[in-house]
Amino acid sequence: MADHEMGVPVITIDGPGGSGKGTIAMRLAEHLGWHFLDSGALYRLVAVAAMSREIAVEDEQALGSLAESLDVNFGVSGDGMVILLDGNYITGHLRSEEVSAFSSEIAAFPLVRAALVQRQRAFRKPPGLVADGRDMGTVIFPDAMLKIFLTASAEARAQRRYKQLKDKGESVNLSRLFREIKKRDERDSSRAIAPLVPAADAHVIDSTEMSINDVVQKIHNLHDKSDTSN
Repeated sequence: MADHEMGVPVITIDGPGGSGKGTIAMRLAEHLGWHFLDSGALYRLVAVAAMSREIAVEDEQALGSLAESLDVNFGVSGDGMVILLDGNYITGHLRSEEVSAFSSEIAAFPLVRAALVQRQRAFRKPPGLVADGRDMGTVIFPDAMLKIFLTASAEARAQRRYKQLKDKGESVNLSRLFREIKKRDERDSSRAIAPLVPAADAHVIDSTEMSINDVVQKIHNLHDKSDTSN
C-alpha cells in the first residue's frame, strides 16, 4: 500500500450474507461522501466470468488467473452501483442464487483471494472508504478506523432475501433459501483462508430486530465517537 493511502480513513462492515451490510455501507458512504467497496461483487464477478467461460468451480488455477485479468469497472448511478464486466452491464445478474453459490465456493481458494487483495485495497482513496464484505476488517484493511461486524439470524436473513427476490418477480422457495444461507454460513466461517469472523476490535451489531435506518444511525454514532477520539 502506498504511503499516501495509509492516512485515508476506512470503515469496514463485515458479516454474513443477508445481514444488510451492502445497503448500509452504501448509505453510509453516500452520507459521508466517501468511496464505497462491495468486495463481494468482485467475487461474484469472477463467478459470472467463470460461468460464461465454462471454467469449473474446482479449477483454482484457472479461476486465480481469471481473477487477475478481470476487466471490470465500477460506477454509481441514481439507482445505486453500476458494474461493467468486459464492457457489458452486469449488475443485475450478480445477485442470482447460482452466482451467489459459485462465488461462495471460489472465495475459499487462496489463488482467487490473493488475486483480488490489491484490487480491493486500490479502492482506498481520499476522502475515505466504506468497505463491506467478509474479511475487510480482518485481512484487507486491518488498520481501519472503525470496524463493524453486522449479523442477523439465519431466519431473518432468509426472509429478507426472499422478499428481495420476490419483489424482482423471481420464483423462490423460502425453505431452500434458509438451507442455502446456513450452508454458506458454515462454509464461510470454517474455511482455512480468511474465515468469516469478527475482527478483535470490531463492534458487533445484530440487525435481526433493527431497521436499516436504525443500523445506519448506530454506525454514525460509533463513527462520531471514533472520529472524536482520533
